[in-house]
Amino acid sequence: MRTHVIRVVLATMCLSSNAVHAGTPLPEVDISPARAASIETEAARQFWVLAGKPDVRSSSVVIFDETDEAVLYSKDADRARSIASITKLMTAIVVREANLPLDEMIKISLDDRDTEKGTTSRLLVGTKLTRGDLLHLALMSSENRAAHALGRTYPGGLVEFVKAMNAKAKALDMQSARFVEPTGLSSGNVASANDLVKLVRAAAEDPLIREYSTSPSHIVAVGSELLEFKNSNSLVRKDDWHIALQKTGYTSEAGRCLVMTALV
Repeated sequence: MRTHVIRVVLATMCLSSNAVHAGTPLPEVDISPARAASIETEAARQFWVLAGKPDVRSSSVVIFDETDEAVLYSKDADRARSIASITKLMTAIVVREANLPLDEMIKISLDDRDTEKGTTSRLLVGTKLTRGDLLHLALMSSENRAAHALGRTYPGGLVEFVKAMNAKAKALDMQSARFVEPTGLSSGNVASANDLVKLVRAAAEDPLIREYSTSPSHIVAVGSELLEFKNSNSLVRKDDWHIALQKTGYTSEAGRCLVMTALV
């Protein structure tokens, strides 16, 4: 008996706040040799099920099988919507492609405070961390000041950073994507679910982005104090989930957002 394992990309946006699960995983399915020839058919590849369809309560969804480049399920996947902190994946790509030193120390400044939503942060003004630690916290625990500091310290500052974000989106053929800042706090950062599949696949090519986004936790030294940050996605701490890359997001405009690459 063989087990069919596929690598999927999930992009789900605008999940209502009272919905708990974006999907219910189906247990592993054993495929007998007699059925091996048809293993790539839709029936053999079903893994999220509710009367034959995923139990998805989001406004926009794509489930994409990277094994054979097939869209397993989609719902309103071409509409551009606010993407909240999914933005930070593009932030990470731009930082990494600039080859900026990860061991360079960066100080959190007054400019890194959230004036959009008024959110708080454990990274106080004056905190000094390496660029690598800031990237880790931005991807893993969705730290907004960390993401903003990464954009602010880019060569040419935030203006050039945002230009680089949009240039990369164009290079990835993200047709409806638009970025205005590096954190995702602005509702002006938009993309479709189909665009986010392209973003996730590009980000997953970088081993460091994969590692940082899926770390269960990370400890940083702030002065004489050690601060532990945890992953915003509790699924990375589950032994029965095989997640290669993930990013969560939430704002009142965007709703609950999730992108993820996983083996199913």
